Amino acid sequence: MRPRKVNEQEVDPAAPISGAAAFDEKIDVKEDTESVKSHTEIESDPFVPFPIDPDVPEETHRQILTVRAVMVGCILGGFVNASNVYLGLKTGWMFSANLFGAIFGFAILKFFSKTFGENFPILGGSFGPKENAIVQTAATAAGGLGGIFVSAIPAMYQMNLMDDPVKDFPRLLTLTIVSAYYGLLFATPLRKFFIVHVARELKLIFPTATATAMTIRSMHTKIGSANENSKKRTRALAITFAFCIAFRVGASYAPGILWDWHIFTWFYQWSGYSNMALAIESWGWIFEWTPAFIGSGMLVGLNPAISFFGGGVLAWGIIGPALVHTGMAFGYAYYAPGDPEYEKWGGLVTFNSFHLPDPKNHPSPRYWMLWPGVMVMICTSFAELGVQYRLIGFALKSVWKALAMGLNAVGTKIGRPSKFLERQQQFSQKDEHIVMDPAAPEDQVQLFQWGPPLIIVIIATCVVLGLQYHLNVGLSILAIVLGFIFAFLAIQCTGATDTTPATAAAKASQLILGAATKGHAIPDAQRMNLIGGAVATGAAGQSTDLTVDFRVGFLLRTPPKLQWYAQVVGSIVSMFLSPGMFILYMKAYPCVLDVNATTCSFQVPSVAAWRAVAIAVTDPTFPVPNSSGIFAIVLGIFSIAVVLFRHNYLIGHREKYRLYVPNFMAIGLAFVLPSTQYGTAMMTGSIVAYIWAKKNPVSFDTFCYAVAAGMIAGEGMGGVINAILEIAGIGSSKYGSAVGCPGDSFCG
Repeated sequence: MRPRKVNEQEVDPAAPISGAAAFDEKIDVKEDTESVKSHTEIESDPFVPFPIDPDVPEETHRQILTVRAVMVGCILGGFVNASNVYLGLKTGWMFSANLFGAIFGFAILKFFSKTFGENFPILGGSFGPKENAIVQTAATAAGGLGGIFVSAIPAMYQMNLMDDPVKDFPRLLTLTIVSAYYGLLFATPLRKFFIVHVARELKLIFPTATATAMTIRSMHTKIGSANENSKKRTRALAITFAFCIAFRVGASYAPGILWDWHIFTWFYQWSGYSNMALAIESWGWIFEWTPAFIGSGMLVGLNPAISFFGGGVLAWGIIGPALVHTGMAFGYAYYAPGDPEYEKWGGLVTFNSFHLPDPKNHPSPRYWMLWPGVMVMICTSFAELGVQYRLIGFALKSVWKALAMGLNAVGTKIGRPSKFLERQQQFSQKDEHIVMDPAAPEDQVQLFQWGPPLIIVIIATCVVLGLQYHLNVGLSILAIVLGFIFAFLAIQCTGATDTTPATAAAKASQLILGAATKGHAIPDAQRMNLIGGAVATGAAGQSTDLTVDFRVGFLLRTPPKLQWYAQVVGSIVSMFLSPGMFILYMKAYPCVLDVNATTCSFQVPSVAAWRAVAIAVTDPTFPVPNSSGIFAIVLGIFSIAVVLFRHNYLIGHREKYRLYVPNFMAIGLAFVLPSTQYGTAMMTGSIVAYIWAKKNPVSFDTFCYAVAAGMIAGEGMGGVINAILEIAGIGSSKYGSAVGCPGDSFCG
């Protein structure tokens, strides 16, 4: 979530303030509210917990970790999990459950607390911010782990390295279990390290987590207007969520009318079948009423949205047509001479094929464009990490300090303290950098709770990868070590910038594993590359999500031990639900696993990137077109230069111009994703949000997050319902209308 500044306006004190924006400048609100005091104290020091609100009763442990909180959180996280598998397969984007779980959880448990009162202890009883934090914690844990099922796992099926998702369910489940619990157990000690020990020194604000915590706090304030706005916010979320589910399901039966507007197809038909309009249609220039990406644009702001749209224009409006025109890339006609539709639709061409007999010398535009896109995302991610070298260096030193502290504590207990370790643990420990942990020692997760299970999970990972995926112990340990390293870097980057370098971690793990598997048979090397990378990035992603959860709890003074219990339960839901959702979609849309399919409802851009990198790093011939490789290197170097320019020149009084520097991560994704409608929808959402914030900032701050979260989750759940309808034989592929679609065939 992108930080947003609010100034010179009177703002609702109960409105959620986005991330770092709350610390940039004062918010001009009425001075007689307690929330102003809270915001002022938070602005003065964002690295301490929120001050205790005297108007909110203190919650006991029994009132914090409740059956209803964990149950509701897991259900909400399940919605996000199902939504993320759908959106990840379709677009490569996934979304956190933090805000959705926090706002929707507030609405549900507030209703329970009022309806059942104190007479029904399981569902009724008082409801406070710490219990609300447990809801979003369980939701985030249950909503995770979908990443490996929209990237590495489908890529293995496309490359015939696995057989059938239904038959492979036990293998998929064990892989998910080890990824979930390695990530969970590893995140446990990182809570104290990143949130308490080095947060101030590394300036780890965790903007999304902070925004979530502030949203929860504002919803539980006792001020009359704030309480009323909390009701409005949750009502807006519920209405938006329900509407978007209904819209996604209904639109699937008439996609050319309600969902995808094929404007150039309409021009083609109205103009008496002009080939120019059909040529533009062939490049995918349509408008799609996708709530998820309109909502995403409302959250991310203008810069990433315009960059994503601009990358689409560059790739699929300029470079792609130029490649085809010069004979450097080739499209494939939908209809051959002799087909009944050839006379009318013979000029309709697809440029997205990956079924290429000679990809190096006869590529499609999508295959040619894939390499510059992947290169830009890798270079940008590592450049963003590289410019933080001082912070990363300090973080590594802090790791050694923490390790020395732990080793010396053990040595002291057995009567053998070390003066060397005592000196090392004092490294860079300054009074002004100390953050006091609000959790009492008995509220901390103890070493015996996470240490031995972590060792067991590491052993289990080696066994699972060895017996079910044929990785030797060395490669299994390498994947685990990579998970450790990438989790450490990803958490640090997320805390400082609110951007998790998942792409960099994924591609780096594939490159390292590719080098480690040299000499193996190509199919074996590809399987090792994909499955090892999946374990590394899956564990790193889970660790990052749960550390962000701990930051929410830290600000709200929620006992970490209780959060940890909620994470354990939520992870159980996730490890069953993620592979289950994947199998559901594969049964409904088998084209996802068929690399030869020319048309499919899912573009699977992440799958394409994983598969392409796995093939490239394991193929001695490196089947990348020379022109594509050269352009990828040039564009990658340019993206690094832009990052360096932004971080080293646009500083001080020039920092305000950073807003106008393109986001090359978004540009790279536009190259990989041959669907310009997502960039168009995201830019539409960002423009709507910009105008909304300018015209009515009070309404914007009250409703924007809720509406956007409802749109994103609603479309995803609508996709789940569509998949169920397809399996039941009453889906849109059987009963839908092709009116408004190109080629007189079903679209969407």
